Amino acid sequence: MAAGAPDHILAIAPYQPGKPIEELAREFKLDPANIIKLASNENPLGMPDSAKSAMMKAVTTLGRYPDPNGFELKAALAARYGVPAAWVTLGNGSNDLLELASLALLGPGLSAVYAQHAFAVYRLATQARGARHIVVPAREYGHDLNAMLAAIDQDTRLVFIANPNNPTGTFLPAADVVAFLQQVHERWGDKVTVLLDEAYNEYLDPELRFDSARWVEQFSNLIVSRTFSKAYGLAGLRVGFALAQPRLTDLLNRVRQPFNVNSPAQAAAIAALDDADFLQRSYALNRDGKQALCAAFQKLNLQFVPSYGNFVLVRVGDAAGVNLALLKRGIIVRPVGADGLPEWLRVSIGLPQENARFIEALTAIVGAA
Repeated sequence: MAAGAPDHILAIAPYQPGKPIEELAREFKLDPANIIKLASNENPLGMPDSAKSAMMKAVTTLGRYPDPNGFELKAALAARYGVPAAWVTLGNGSNDLLELASLALLGPGLSAVYAQHAFAVYRLATQARGARHIVVPAREYGHDLNAMLAAIDQDTRLVFIANPNNPTGTFLPAADVVAFLQQVHERWGDKVTVLLDEAYNEYLDPELRFDSARWVEQFSNLIVSRTFSKAYGLAGLRVGFALAQPRLTDLLNRVRQPFNVNSPAQAAAIAALDDADFLQRSYALNRDGKQALCAAFQKLNLQFVPSYGNFVLVRVGDAAGVNLALLKRGIIVRPVGADGLPEWLRVSIGLPQENARFIEALTAIVGAA
């Protein structure tokens, strides 16, 4: 141990978020109003008006702590997903739920299984608990469930699956996921928990969506996490939730910070959950924008991974150089070298005019290379 901290903590490379607009403006002396951010998979429509109204009403109560149990939000989620409210755990974004699961289930001498090129927080949460990493090589930039099943060891307590996956955008069909869940449960029972991270579920085409809440009823070792940060447009409020049977929700709540979801976030989430029109607009905007980006990449002969989220992973070669050239033009995208993809950039779907400006800039940069 050095510097007064355990070695496994000192070994952590902190999470690098997308560059803020204000930081880029200072760095290159740009007008913030002319900068577009396509780096953090946010909803370009912003927050729905319904959620804004609910949030402003909740602001009047900020002199008091929020409901620590989130009764009304849990009730709304329970009604939406057809599970008991006691099966719902609230988080400060779904990221919080990933951390809670690792805190409750991992520690030194234990291990977690996750895929290469999966969400960086799986690695960070595992590292923070001093647990062993079992990183399974990706299959076509996504999860190889057969290999992940085979990788589960005697000390494994947690398996992370992102569906759709971030940053690659790959998707696992329902039949593949449920077969994996069945095999894990048959072999390991409640000893190994599977966390199914569905942060981008609402962006799936309707025919690809499945009711994972029914799997929670079937598998006592399953946690399903979702977020209001993406399609629901509440990224700045940080609110997510997990569905699981009582044994697991009890464990999550043992390590959950009290008052971890603030009052405006709870109110806004209730309103957003009921705003079907906004959710449909978000889905349609994303579908059309994704088609535009993919068509542009094809025209430029750039390899990309077909995406099921609200972003596209594209191979540009000199990713650092292309990223810098985009930044100088006031366009923020996400380099993913830290995810083992040094030649790639992840581009969030923006508004039509934002997508068009990115395409124009990328065409000029790639054409000049």
